[in-house]
Amino acid sequence: MKHLIVAATVFLLSTASAWAGPKNTTLNVSNMTCATCPITVRQALTKVKGVTRAVVDFEKKQATVTFDDAQTNVAALVKATTDAGYPSTVAPADKK
Repeated sequence: MKHLIVAATVFLLSTASAWAGPKNTTLNVSNMTCATCPITVRQALTKVKGVTRAVVDFEKKQATVTFDDAQTNVAALVKATTDAGYPSTVAPADKK
């Protein structure tokens, strides 16, 4: 019985990444005042490990990010934009 529990635990831990997957979130980004600001925000986001896509809309002051939630999380994305000088928050529609 003990071996069965150990085997099940090892199996579950080894397949945990199978439950992870691509996630999307939209961030409201502050301080974007010129056409080059979105480039800086996009570069900051794409440097975060696990981010596969970042699209920044200057007009809406938003960034839509696709990321692997096994490698990163929304807090890391917010930190990346904030550290680059563009504080962000999760858009209300994305808060759960």
